[in-house]
Amino acid sequence: MKPTLKKASVLFTSLLVGGRLLAQTPDSISTKDYVKPFSGGGAFRTWSIGINGGVLTPFTIFGTNGRQDFRTPQAEIGYGAYIKKQILPSFAIQADYLGGKVKGKDAQPNVNGYNSFETKMHWSAALSGNLTLANINWRHQKGVIQPYVTFGGGIMSYKPVLTTTAGTSTEYKTNGNIEEFFIPLGAGLKFNLGSGVNLDLGYQVNFVSSDNFDGYNYGSGNDRFSYAHIGLEFALGKSSKPQLATHNPVSSMRTEYMWENMNTKNQLQAQIDEQKAANAKLQSDLATTNANLAKFAADSDADGVPDFYDKCPNTPAGTKVDGSGCPLEKRVLVVTEEDKRVVRDAIANLEFDTGKATIRAKSYSSLDRVANLLVEKNFSLKLAGHTDNVGSDALNLKLSKDRAESIKSYLVSKGANPSRIEATGYGESQPIATNATAAGRQANRRVEFTLY
Repeated sequence: MKPTLKKASVLFTSLLVGGRLLAQTPDSISTKDYVKPFSGGGAFRTWSIGINGGVLTPFTIFGTNGRQDFRTPQAEIGYGAYIKKQILPSFAIQADYLGGKVKGKDAQPNVNGYNSFETKMHWSAALSGNLTLANINWRHQKGVIQPYVTFGGGIMSYKPVLTTTAGTSTEYKTNGNIEEFFIPLGAGLKFNLGSGVNLDLGYQVNFVSSDNFDGYNYGSGNDRFSYAHIGLEFALGKSSKPQLATHNPVSSMRTEYMWENMNTKNQLQAQIDEQKAANAKLQSDLATTNANLAKFAADSDADGVPDFYDKCPNTPAGTKVDGSGCPLEKRVLVVTEEDKRVVRDAIANLEFDTGKATIRAKSYSSLDRVANLLVEKNFSLKLAGHTDNVGSDALNLKLSKDRAESIKSYLVSKGANPSRIEATGYGESQPIATNATAAGRQANRRVEFTLY
């Protein structure tokens, strides 16, 4: 065997049995070759063409080569091309062309003096099925190498020429070429060089349906020859689409799953962020409210009057102050005659419902003037309720107290300081007139106002 044949045989044998042929690209989340799961064939490139060249020889990996018609195979250059249609991710149909020469020598037994043969293939056409074995991978997104096998049938046109030991050449068929059926059976590896280019390394054994291929009939077996080749495959169609044969649908399903999870995660994160923003706003509002409340509660000079209402801030510790926060000793309260007249007018117009502490509406206007006086001048007021002797002592004491408290409540509702109003009930214990007459009893039913 020639050195060329030996090298080719070693190369392809090692490629077929190597344990690292299915090395994959590193796993990633790239969506470059993503295709939505269950998409139609229009999402892929399914047509491709290929060209190749290699070694043609009668030597094959099947059977005993020493029992062939010629015991010493020789290597010659072969060439081929094909067009392929990918039907499924793992199956395609391709039309093949193969041409070149096949040579061998040392016929057995050499009864006719033949030393060698040379068969020229003018053409061969075959239709084959191509089965891709590793386009799905459960560990990596995309494979670098796709192993495949091919099987089919076709017609070849060839002409064998026999040469004797004396150097005389004889055509096996003198009137034209031989055309016969043959079966090609092959295996190989495709390396993805780019999105639409594959390096094709293959080995093919062709089984001829007769013993005429080498022009010499010996034994009962049909002739066969092999073709070891290297070539390039070019995918046809838009470069943005992946090849169906190299596409890993499991990877697309994984990408789809990760996208859905990512969308769900983003939605949940958006809801969390929205809730965080709402919580932050509530915290800000609460801080603002607390700050406003602190303004009303702050009492820098500890005089019992909040700073917001304190008209005399920074009073010394222990100083007694009035409702506005000003020291009492610095305020001289003078009750004028006009002030006394306002109080007398209120007493004169004061009326209650009979036997009750309810103030009648005609008393409101004069009481309003008393309330304004208390607010403007910060006077203190003592209210003393009295009754006549009609009824029990306990009932009269309660009624007198209730009427004084009713007046205090009304004045406070108009803005008077409740801490500066004292309401007391004395019942019938302090009459100012006799209870023996109606006029005297009327005089005893009273509420006294003491302004100071």
